[in-house]
Amino acid sequence: MKKAEKRATLINISKKSFIQVTLLLLALLLVSVALTYLVPKGEFGVLPDGRTNYLDYVRRDDLGGIPLWQGLLAPVLVFFSSDGLTLLMLSLFLFVISAAFQVMNDVGGIRALIGAVSERFRDRRGWLLVLLSFLFYCFGSFLGLFEEMLTMLPIVAALCVLVGYDSFTGFICSILACGFGFAGAITNPFTVLLASEIIGANPMEHIWFRLLIFAVMFALLMGFLFLYVRRLKKDPSSSLTARHDEAIRASAGEALCPGEETPAAARRLKLSYTVFLLAALALIIVSSLSSALRGYTVVILIAYFLIFGLVAGTLACGDFRFVLKSFLRGIGGALPTIVFIALAASIKYVFDRGAVLPTIVNQINTLIAGHSPILVALIIYLIVLLLEFFISSSTAKAILVMGLLAMVNTGLSKQMLVLLYTFGDGYTNVLFPTSPVLLISLSMVEVEYFTWIKKSAPLFALNFLLVLAFIALGVVAGY
Repeated sequence: MKKAEKRATLINISKKSFIQVTLLLLALLLVSVALTYLVPKGEFGVLPDGRTNYLDYVRRDDLGGIPLWQGLLAPVLVFFSSDGLTLLMLSLFLFVISAAFQVMNDVGGIRALIGAVSERFRDRRGWLLVLLSFLFYCFGSFLGLFEEMLTMLPIVAALCVLVGYDSFTGFICSILACGFGFAGAITNPFTVLLASEIIGANPMEHIWFRLLIFAVMFALLMGFLFLYVRRLKKDPSSSLTARHDEAIRASAGEALCPGEETPAAARRLKLSYTVFLLAALALIIVSSLSSALRGYTVVILIAYFLIFGLVAGTLACGDFRFVLKSFLRGIGGALPTIVFIALAASIKYVFDRGAVLPTIVNQINTLIAGHSPILVALIIYLIVLLLEFFISSSTAKAILVMGLLAMVNTGLSKQMLVLLYTFGDGYTNVLFPTSPVLLISLSMVEVEYFTWIKKSAPLFALNFLLVLAFIALGVVAGY
């Protein structure tokens, strides 16, 4: 029997992929440092109630660019900034779920559950993909879930492999579907509801237009999915995750935990992880729906996967020492991803320290003055896209962008402004290299970032054209 220490971990980033993404993010970091010397500095005023006055812009020519040493140390300094706690939580969240699913894999939990589901859907594989994609699409659209779905990627990827597809198919059905749903939002609390609250819009007014977008974008996603699946069926060697899938099939064949393969043990294993996953899913839904718990969703999940990841593994396996070693090995496999998180977040840190964001945002007033409503809408959309590259947090962008637009006469309805924000904020979560969740999820299925960009280029080209069409239609129709 192979020892656990010699097995590949669930998050297994190749050296080539790690070097490519790290160099790309380092290049972006250096560009952001240079921009702090080239772009004029500025700051916003403060309203009597303490909120930022985005209309009171003051240029600060007395300020210089960020010191070079701060720029170079930004990946470390960012953890001591106002975003530091969020980044630490994201890192800890990744470590814990990676460890919990490593245990699940090593004790045979993934094999047991996925084997049962794959047998049931072996003759209805197409419907399985549609149902999985729609479920994750709704998680993003209605509940605003995205980072949390990293917990489900190993399960969905393994399921897709064992019913005859590959891990990349699982990535499309879970992470990509959730990202598209996040953008084609109906009641996403982090985009639609928050942006509507800031700007004073009714999120349910003219909801038919968002439902139309919801349906069209899901159809686009399904077209991309089944084109890939059809190509995979014709030529299995075209799979983007062939090596990763071999490891999944191998681990599906036998558990590493030194326990007896008896019917009673198999039932205990299946029951332990059925309860474990259902409880995790219930926690995600309940904490996302509850306004009191929504801000603590990640913290709750960290505690759950830390405690019950060990408990479920021990109940299933009966060997706590083995489970603990497997848990620690899962953490070790996720360690390289903290480099991605730090580098992606450091770009916003540099812009904040360099005082150039107020100058960039202030240009909105200048750009939209005197233009037609459709052109104004397109300008605002492109500005949100630009900000998304540097600020991945939906909440931070909503406060920044919608707070400004609430005081600017754009000539557009409040509902249209919210729609522009959701368009600019969502799809880029599964496209831009400054999205930590995208980089982490790609590493989990061992797909290089540039391979993903090449493969998804037609999808996002069509998506961009559809977004532009919906923006123009919305303005003309008076949405």
